[in-house]
Amino acid sequence: MIQRIQSIYLFFVGVLSGGLVFVFHFWKQNDKSLGILDLVRSNNLLENGIGISFFVVALLAIISLLSYKNRKTQKRINYVSILINLILLGLLFFILLNMSGETSVSEKGIGSFLPFGSIVLLLLANHAIQKDENLVKSVDRLR
Repeated sequence: MIQRIQSIYLFFVGVLSGGLVFVFHFWKQNDKSLGILDLVRSNNLLENGIGISFFVVALLAIISLLSYKNRKTQKRINYVSILINLILLGLLFFILLNMSGETSVSEKGIGSFLPFGSIVLLLLANHAIQKDENLVKSVDRLR
């Protein structure tokens, strides 16, 4: 059923990874804010991967949201999404820590911390899915 709490968590992961990345910039360098579209259009393979992986996480959240009948598959999709978010977080921090801060004025944006929110929401969704699974198992024992 779509009206479960994990569906709300997964919807917010989709909004966070697919929608809010257009609102917040990742970093500002030389008076130019780099957003998600700038990362996707970049010639750098690492920046392209970062931009595309945000959309992959949003797509996986929607697929997980729509596969509510199979809870085990839903949890597996969420674990893959958590793994992608952890890799994405590592890549973002790698780029942010290697940015020059003294020669040119650079500013880190809040968009770099969006994977943290996605990871927390995915963990909450997996916890709620596990609670549903335990409830179904307890009902099966009573029959």
